Amino acid sequence: MEPRAALVEYGRRLYERGLIGGSEGNLSLRLAPDRLLVTPAGVSKGFLGADMLVETDLFGRALREGPWRVSSEVRMHAVVYARRPDVGAIVHAHPPVATAFAAARLPLEVAVLPEAVVALGPIPIVPYATPGTEELAARVGDAAQDAQTLLLENHGALALGDSLERAWQRMEILEQFAKVTLHARALGGARRLSDDEVERLAALRAKGAYGPPPAPRG
Repeated sequence: MEPRAALVEYGRRLYERGLIGGSEGNLSLRLAPDRLLVTPAGVSKGFLGADMLVETDLFGRALREGPWRVSSEVRMHAVVYARRPDVGAIVHAHPPVATAFAAARLPLEVAVLPEAVVALGPIPIVPYATPGTEELAARVGDAAQDAQTLLLENHGALALGDSLERAWQRMEILEQFAKVTLHARALGGARRLSDDEVERLAALRAKGAYGPPPAPRG
């Protein structure tokens, strides 16, 4: 799918799935090693037009003037792309149940569902910082070195992928997993998979193209 059409489509999916509301959330794609395509500020991602998307450099600066202002949270995306050359797309959303865990500052234990172990991997909680600030961008960049899916304290969630489809899948799976976790707690708590089973599932990640982040560069 053409990059602009893809961002429009996945923005619509986020909105229709109830993973964002109003003008919440933002999406981005890496067009080239130093060039990004980002959703605009103040617009519902469920009703995007291809002409609304903004091209930026790797610092989140718009490459040309236009009527649409780049998302205020572009630095959070840009820092991840700069540190993780394997990342091709990022989805930031406010999935209600996963965001409830982030607001309560409660971790999600992935080792209770095979899908979570394989598709999500570790889900760190990024300490709170004001949205759109360099402080939050730096904290996200640090956490993203070792993870593909993040919870942002009192804010929302971030999912990374080598493609927009992969990042979207992770966001959708994250919310589904958060729902299962919430229901399991109401039933007395989920039972953790054995360490051996978790290791076997982790070995399946690469086969399913859900590989772990590369080792941090020295």
